[in-house]
Amino acid sequence: MRQAFLAGLAAIALVLPQPGHTAWPVFDASSYAQNVLQAARALEQINNQILQLQNQASMLQNMARNLERLDFSSLGQLQGALTRIDGLMIQAEGLSFDLQQFEGQWQQAYPDSYQAGLAASDMASAARERWQSAMSAFRQTLRLQAQIVENVRADQGLLSELVTRSEAAGGALQASQAANQLIALTAKQQMQIQTLMAAQYRAEAEDAARKGQAEEAARAATRRFLGSGNAYSGK
Repeated sequence: MRQAFLAGLAAIALVLPQPGHTAWPVFDASSYAQNVLQAARALEQINNQILQLQNQASMLQNMARNLERLDFSSLGQLQGALTRIDGLMIQAEGLSFDLQQFEGQWQQAYPDSYQAGLAASDMASAARERWQSAMSAFRQTLRLQAQIVENVRADQGLLSELVTRSEAAGGALQASQAANQLIALTAKQQMQIQTLMAAQYRAEAEDAARKGQAEEAARAATRRFLGSGNAYSGK
């Protein structure tokens, strides 16, 4: 029994820390796992905040890019082409495109009937003026066609430039502005066609009226030449 007691004392002496030595640390697995989980959650929140900031920065960059204006405008070139066409229309001789002026010119050049006392020389002079007016209308139409062909050639380079700008647009505003200029180019070309059609139809209508008036003048001259018929009755 004495030997067992001494063995127990020896075991206790081995477990207790010796003088001059620190105590053994105690490892708490549950607390350690909880601390690791809290650290992981904190790191995830930080990563989410960083991602949100990156998304906001990207959104701001996209907004700035979408609001960036297109540093190219074809408005001056389009307006210049239409101004040249309008100038040719203003220079048109003969019957005017202005409705009020046209009515007076028509009554003078194309009377409904010829007066009985109108001299043959006056009728010939009026016929020549109508012919000159018709020729001026055809000449003006041809000049207008030449100007439109010149504009179309210039539009080829402008169209290529606008398409290039549209494809290279950095944002919605630039793409929209390039598309608007392409639409304006199409509208200008349609206006050119409408103007050309107006000039062409005017020239054809004036020439047809000239021919009709020439027939009426010929009938009037024939009636004047024949008179009442008494000169050929043998009386």
